[in-house]
Amino acid sequence: MSNQTEKSQTSTLSEQGISHNRINFNLSVEELYAEALSRGEGKLASNEALVVSTGKYTGRSPKDKFIVSETESKKNVWWGTVNREISQENFDKLYKKMLAAMNEKELFVADLFAGADKKYQLPIRVINEQAWHNLFCRDLFIRPTQSELAEHRPQFTIIDLPSVKADPSTDGTASDTFIVLNLEKGIILIGGTEYAGEMKKSIFSTLNYLLPLKGVMSMHCSANIGKAGDTALFFGLSGTGKTTLSADPNRSLIGDDEHGWSDEGVFNFEGGCYAKVIKLSKEQEPEIWNAIKRGAVLENVVLNGAGVPDYNDTSKTENTRVAYPIDFIENSVEPSVGGHPKNIIFLTADAFGVLPPISKLTKEQAMYHFISGYTAKLAGTERGVTTPEPNFSTCFGAPFMLLHPNVYADLLGKKIDKHNVKCWLVNTGWTGGAYGVGKRMHLPYTRAMVNAALAGQLDSVATETDPVFGLAIPKEVPGVPNDVLNPRNTWTDKAAYDTAAKDLAKRFAENFKKYEKGTDEAIKKAGPKS
Repeated sequence: MSNQTEKSQTSTLSEQGISHNRINFNLSVEELYAEALSRGEGKLASNEALVVSTGKYTGRSPKDKFIVSETESKKNVWWGTVNREISQENFDKLYKKMLAAMNEKELFVADLFAGADKKYQLPIRVINEQAWHNLFCRDLFIRPTQSELAEHRPQFTIIDLPSVKADPSTDGTASDTFIVLNLEKGIILIGGTEYAGEMKKSIFSTLNYLLPLKGVMSMHCSANIGKAGDTALFFGLSGTGKTTLSADPNRSLIGDDEHGWSDEGVFNFEGGCYAKVIKLSKEQEPEIWNAIKRGAVLENVVLNGAGVPDYNDTSKTENTRVAYPIDFIENSVEPSVGGHPKNIIFLTADAFGVLPPISKLTKEQAMYHFISGYTAKLAGTERGVTTPEPNFSTCFGAPFMLLHPNVYADLLGKKIDKHNVKCWLVNTGWTGGAYGVGKRMHLPYTRAMVNAALAGQLDSVATETDPVFGLAIPKEVPGVPNDVLNPRNTWTDKAAYDTAAKDLAKRFAENFKKYEKGTDEAIKKAGPKS
């Protein structure tokens, strides 16, 4: 690192009130490994990944996330149960605590980018007290070149100090844990939790605020591209298969989780992947398996006596994860951009086991299911969730959407129309019965269905219409038994299926009531018949 670059970085930190000299700027992977291991933050696995524990918090803390209420945010943010207000005064109290702590600690600082499209790229800075947290961010965000580092001026700074706790009685928080976004000042404070995913999702939330106001759609989805240049998007919450299904050896990966869709096409927000590894196997997910090597960070994975990761061990959490740079996937795209999508796939893990494993959607149905965002909260994704629960998460990412859902939905609808995009609903959840009775959909079947859809093999296949959900179910898919395609056929008790289907339809209708105002009538009518 040049003296000029380090001087510039120190100067910008001084502007933020951080003045001491125990600051490690933009360390390499090897340097961060050495720091993390020497400080006892993690262990080295047999595959040379760094294995760490996130302590008592093994998932996000959505009830501890706040947004500072100021003139612009007060006007634009969709306030409610997801987006909670905190005053500027309480932010200042927490910021003062963080500054006092930082000036007593050794810090790790990484200057990075969010957004592969240079036109919309956000320069960010991450300040950590833990070396492994800094490595995590280096893996997940876009790493600048040396020349870019010399000119880097962060527009948003994450200050992540797990050792700093809030006082709910005086700081305006819900607990001693806090994730606070100050959109006006470009500062994000994270304290009281070691779960690294909070840093990743705080930047995602920020981009979900900034980009739609510029006419760019921000999306909680993965994306890949075929040999013919055909881009595909995979929407879905954590655990529905975004990472797994987009890591396809026959297609190149654009990104596994967060993207923007501009007038030029699709671009990844990140420079890495954050994949669940529970029950990971080399046979079923070779791309992810091979990406777990030196430079990757394994969270809450148990090692056996020989240091070999046991991906079946859930003793810490079912939300075991790995973070790695996207170029650890052999067929990833560089830079992480693609053209306008040819196909959009909405992924759901249906805990009731009544949705078809694949169905083709009209534009109106696509809008309805996008606004609804039905899936199941899977165990370990959030604190307190120990078994799957039915969940409606608008835009397939409600915890991270700062604007009203109709802002994102309107953008999606216009782009589907403009680019003639084919849309599909894919259920990666349960078949043959609800959770506890049925079983999870066989992954090779899901892959075969998705591949057939992307290849255009289902465009002219005969379909049957589900009487409750109105979905067009293909009557045949190459490589998939026909009796799997209609979910009612997989249930032994047909009457029980009918009851469960009608119950889920009612849940859809009840949930959609909050979005009916301002929603086109054709979209309202595209939902299930309750």
